[in-house]
Amino acid sequence: MSLQDTQNSPSYLGHTDWIAAQWQDFLLLAGRVLMGWIFISSGWRKLMDIPGFVKTMPRRDLPEFLGYVAPPVEFIGGICLLLGLATRYASLVMLLFVIIATFSSHRYWTYPEAQQANQNSHFWKNMAMKGGLLFLFITGAGRYALDRMLARR
Repeated sequence: MSLQDTQNSPSYLGHTDWIAAQWQDFLLLAGRVLMGWIFISSGWRKLMDIPGFVKTMPRRDLPEFLGYVAPPVEFIGGICLLLGLATRYASLVMLLFVIIATFSSHRYWTYPEAQQANQNSHFWKNMAMKGGLLFLFITGAGRYALDRMLARR
């Protein structure tokens, strides 16, 4: 692949386009691992104390049954992202999960002033995660993924 085949930027920035094209699959893998790990670690903590997590649902204005659904969805969705398994479906499911989590758990405007800055950070972190999940939906998992291996069969 020549530099001109990959150039989306002005010529003085073209080298970055070449790097992105050459490293695309590895960088998609790294992004999936980082994104997936967030959900795996958080989901695992909830799985280890589902009754405790269920008790938090009313203060989030969510029905209790979601306290039983969310931990396995979060954990398994994270594994799917990390491994690149059903990546586009997993990214959409996790996008829905993050939307619900953002607007139920990180409504910074409803917290006392002392907690607003912390919740504001979590709110905007989740917004950025939504962007990453949308990118994964668009790009797919890349070459280093179970999706790719299973597609070959």
